[in-house]
Amino acid sequence: MQSLNTCFKIQEVNIMSEVKRYIPTFDVLVRGKISELVETGKIKGEIIIPWEIVTLLEKLSENNDVIGDRGLSEIKKLRKYPPEIVSIRLVGDSNGVISPEEVESLIRRVAYFEKAILITDKKTHLKLAEALGIECLCIETEKPDRLLIERYFDKQTMSVHLKENVIPFAKKGLPGRWEFVPIRETPVTKEEIEEIIEDVKKRRENGDCFIEIERKNLMIVQLRDFRIVITRPPLSDGLEMTAVRPVVKLSLEDYNLPYELIDRLERKAEGILIAGAPGEGKSTFAQALAEFYKRKGKVVKTIEAPRDLQLPDEITQYSKSIASSKEIHDILLLSRPDYTIFDEMRTTEDFELYMDLRLAGVGMVGVVHATSPIDAIQRFVERVDLGLIPSILDTVIFIEGGKVRKVYEVTLSARVPYGLKREDLARPVVEVRDFFTKQKEYEMYVFGKRVFVIPVKKRGEAVDFQEFIIGAIKEALSTYVEWVKVEFVSDREAIVYVPNVNFKALEKRLRRRLKKIERKYRVSLTLQPFVNYDKYVAFKFSEEY
Repeated sequence: MQSLNTCFKIQEVNIMSEVKRYIPTFDVLVRGKISELVETGKIKGEIIIPWEIVTLLEKLSENNDVIGDRGLSEIKKLRKYPPEIVSIRLVGDSNGVISPEEVESLIRRVAYFEKAILITDKKTHLKLAEALGIECLCIETEKPDRLLIERYFDKQTMSVHLKENVIPFAKKGLPGRWEFVPIRETPVTKEEIEEIIEDVKKRRENGDCFIEIERKNLMIVQLRDFRIVITRPPLSDGLEMTAVRPVVKLSLEDYNLPYELIDRLERKAEGILIAGAPGEGKSTFAQALAEFYKRKGKVVKTIEAPRDLQLPDEITQYSKSIASSKEIHDILLLSRPDYTIFDEMRTTEDFELYMDLRLAGVGMVGVVHATSPIDAIQRFVERVDLGLIPSILDTVIFIEGGKVRKVYEVTLSARVPYGLKREDLARPVVEVRDFFTKQKEYEMYVFGKRVFVIPVKKRGEAVDFQEFIIGAIKEALSTYVEWVKVEFVSDREAIVYVPNVNFKALEKRLRRRLKKIERKYRVSLTLQPFVNYDKYVAFKFSEEY
């Protein structure tokens, strides 16, 4: 900064001049506030601008950043005023290059040596200027509470999609029941989007905003309850902004879940997967589950990218965009939460982090995109040994239209898989059952080097066949017993329960009858006496018979 120091020495003789000197901060300059102050007569004198700032504005303008254009336009506008009202003096190194992070430090330095009045719109700048003995003019200390992006939202709006020179669109409705509709008839301009981006950046000063990712052509922001994604060319073919906001916030009680599921979530489930298509309400349910665990006195933390779950301050939210998977792994193992909510699991690294934490004993709740609940489980199949899946996942909850549509429980057994007959083919089998009916729907097993996921219940046809077999069994055994209960574990495999009274005397006759049905209809039937059976099932028996 040799020429800047030289400039300082030259000006030392003029310090006592009556002409007031002003130097604006970068934000004040690019927002056009200096010309507004001149128009209203609030300032009159000399405006000092470092050459390095001019060079930075030129660079931004070359990169199609509207901020650079605004700053240069403001300087051009100031030069049109008569010299007796406003004059501009450029100081510093005309060949100097400065990064955006160094801008404010340079401006304070110039203000200090030039004995100039610093024009700012931030309280932090005002406090620092007072500490350094720099005279300061603060033109705006309070930020407007309403966000510019909110002008595109109403109570029914889930997300807003803005792209330069395109009509703005919005998703309106509720999860699973929304419409994609235009907001207005005229296209949105690049300047309008840049104005919103500038407003977003200013919110960082107030702590309203978390900037998860900030690169040359990409920015991902969590601003209050808005998740905002901004892309620029050449990453996208035009300046684009997508803002998403949750339209509903529910508690777990609002889902009206059966007591059995609530009890499982509270006492038994520690490897939970929440699955569903985009926009169906997965994150809303995960949010409700996190608050449920907090109310139960559990220590809850989250892993998000970006952080968009709306949770109380007691729940710490970690950003996977800021820390690496290894760092988050170490943090959670040392802090030992009871449950960790892992929102938006996408990559193999995400699944590996989930598995490592779960096997270390941390209760995990993962959120994944899937069009069916079995698809969510299959995303783990190629990433882990099949026998470990029940240790990682025990409960799968499928969300559709904002409601719980399906719940699976995952268990492990050792036997001959469905579809195979020979006893020497017995092996570990992962069973996926409907949580409420206990009906097995899928089996997973390794045969050769491949993992097979086999549906064991075909809807419609299988149900009719099972009803036919139940009728045939009851008719065959009615001569010997008063009632029979048949429980299918697959479409061709069932357990037959009969009263334990005189069971030993009747066992051979009953088995002969069942063998005939097995040979005729190619099913597998296991005979068992009714002893200490579940009270709920016993009550159903008493109603039926």
